[in-house]
Parts: sequence; structure tokens; C-alpha cells
Amino acid sequence: MSEDKKIKSFIGLVVSDKMDKTIVVSVEYNKMHRLYKKYVKRRKKFKVHDEKNDCKKGDMVKIIGTNPISKEKKWKLAEIISRAK
Repeated sequence: MSEDKKIKSFIGLVVSDKMDKTIVVSVEYNKMHRLYKKYVKRRKKFKVHDEKNDCKKGDMVKIIGTNPISKEKKWKLAEIISRAK
């Protein structure tokens, strides 16, 4: 029996493309405050594997989880949603 595993994915903004085959993607999400019950914006940065060095700073991209590629890279580029102007 094969089980369909849900692959984790996020949509974020490329904030750095200075490394070779690696980009830094900032993902923004809302989280409820425990005490005040209001939503607070949170950001998290992910190091993402970009095999073709396709992305530039300011691009909107979709990333998916993968097996660890290096110490900090556990994500890879799925698609470029929109290019920077």
C-alpha cells in the first residue's frame, strides 16, 4: 500500500541570490498571539537550492521540502511565480 505523503510547500520572496546555486527566501505568515488573541505577522528565512541559478532578488517563488542537501538547505525551488521588475 502506498500512502500519499503531503509535501510541505511555501510561497515567498527571494531576498538574496549571492551564493552559488542557493537563494534565501523569506516567507511571511500570520500567527495568533497566545495572550492577546490577535494575529501577528511573522517572517522566516529559508535557504533554498536553485540548480540553474535562475532566480534573482525580488522574485516570488514556490519552494518545496526535500531531503537535506547541505547543513542548512532542506528546500528546493519548485517554480518561479513572478519575476522582479
